[in-house]
Amino acid sequence: MPGTVKGSNENSSDPALTRAADQVESTTLACLSRVKPAMARLNKKILCFVDEYGTAGEPGFALGCVIVWARECGRLDKTFSDLLPASVNEVHAADWEKEVVQGVLGRLKQATLSQNMILLNKPYSLKTGSRPEIYANALVETVKFAIKRFRAANRGGRFIGNVEVIVDACEQNTDLRFLRTIEKARLEDGLFKAVIRVVTLDSAASRVLQLADLVAHARSWIVNGEENAKGLRDTYGIEVS
Repeated sequence: MPGTVKGSNENSSDPALTRAADQVESTTLACLSRVKPAMARLNKKILCFVDEYGTAGEPGFALGCVIVWARECGRLDKTFSDLLPASVNEVHAADWEKEVVQGVLGRLKQATLSQNMILLNKPYSLKTGSRPEIYANALVETVKFAIKRFRAANRGGRFIGNVEVIVDACEQNTDLRFLRTIEKARLEDGLFKAVIRVVTLDSAASRVLQLADLVAHARSWIVNGEENAKGLRDTYGIEVS
């Protein structure tokens, strides 16, 4: 016990024992000083998972986004996984019947708290630049929209920082032109300055990134005239800009 060690240090006449006890105490305090800031960073960190519907520069292109506190991400992963059919390894909304996708999203809405997680679907119709640059600009606008909504839902004041963006890897978002556009925005573009980094990841490695695929695919229901923005929000909890 720390009290016992300290007492031995104070009462012992053995200099070697005193030095050893002091070293144990200082090492323990140093470890605690490193752990506390690390936990604080985890508690405040925000993760933003993004996948696309369609192709950048083409009609109907949109991004789906799941923004969530890092501390809640594991719980969301499990909740979403528990809603999936037992035989599913990786989720691809385009391979599923519409009713299956809608059923999963509807049940997820009932099972989660909106302030801990927000689902967003944002179209991007501008066609200036190459496809990687269009994708990058769409990502910047989507993440800024997500940060605004997340800040409002969590009463986060005017500033939110420490946001990490995880994007499903594809040809467009691994291109050097995409990376340059993102880095420029990260240094210069308003709310996007809250982003500490953008990483690309194979969706097979993340259930929450697969959820972003479902959210992105919901754009097809609007494109096909089967749903509107109000329907997506009320039925599935997906915010549409």
